[in-house]
Amino acid sequence: MGHRHFNGLKTAGLFAALWVVVLGVGSLVGGGRYVLLFAAAGLAMTAYGYWNSATIAIRAMRAYPVSELEAPEMYRIVRELSTTARQPMPALYISPTAAPNAFATGRNPRNAAVCCTEGILRLLDERELRGVLGHELMHVYNRDILTSSVAAALAGMITSLAQFLLFFGGGGRDRDSNGLAMLAMAILGPIAAMLIQLAISRTREYDADEDGARLTGDPLALASALEKLAAGTARAPLPANRDLVDVSHLMIANPFRSEGMAQLFATHPPMAERIARLRRMAGYPGA
Repeated sequence: MGHRHFNGLKTAGLFAALWVVVLGVGSLVGGGRYVLLFAAAGLAMTAYGYWNSATIAIRAMRAYPVSELEAPEMYRIVRELSTTARQPMPALYISPTAAPNAFATGRNPRNAAVCCTEGILRLLDERELRGVLGHELMHVYNRDILTSSVAAALAGMITSLAQFLLFFGGGGRDRDSNGLAMLAMAILGPIAAMLIQLAISRTREYDADEDGARLTGDPLALASALEKLAAGTARAPLPANRDLVDVSHLMIANPFRSEGMAQLFATHPPMAERIARLRRMAGYPGA
């Protein structure tokens, strides 16, 4: 519980930091007259993304719904874990892609969907798949979709404010005196928003790893699955098109190539650290 409590405080602090950046950038646009307008737009974007999160992600992955007859192992595992958690059964989907991955989405447990790619179903054994599905279900139960939707909307709003500021100025008479400040905010604001959003995403992954391992009672199964996924996504990364980039933070493993500087801006924590944490949960203190 201590780790979860710490991450909850960290997420709250990161959201507060996002709003500080919003107000800082917004105060330079039109002398601060348009802050409420941008805030309303950000809230509208959040509501749309949150309400339609399942449809957006499933469409991006070209996933199709499956029946229990078509995916008996997946159904059996998810039904068992949902029953253990005393939560409703989510809708199940499979994405026709060789890249091994999985994600959960939906605005609440009663409107949730869990999706596995064909690649992950071929790659993992039943025990490892159970670890992955436990992780994904905990994203739903922890209301992580709301967290990510709000973070994405705030980051988008900061970027829009900064772009407006960069191209149209701050609305003041003495543009020479505040030009440098406007330029700095226009450049640094979106970067700050992105870094905070990434930190929120990484926090959620650590929580889902830990809570999912508790749900299944088998942290080593998830650790083993993550090892295979690290190698599998490196061999078969997804193309970094816009639709997939927008939903990549939902997936259990970073679906794109992550090398050099790209690792600093990845939405997921390092696989080695996630695996080490799970092994420590299983009683391997030196992991």
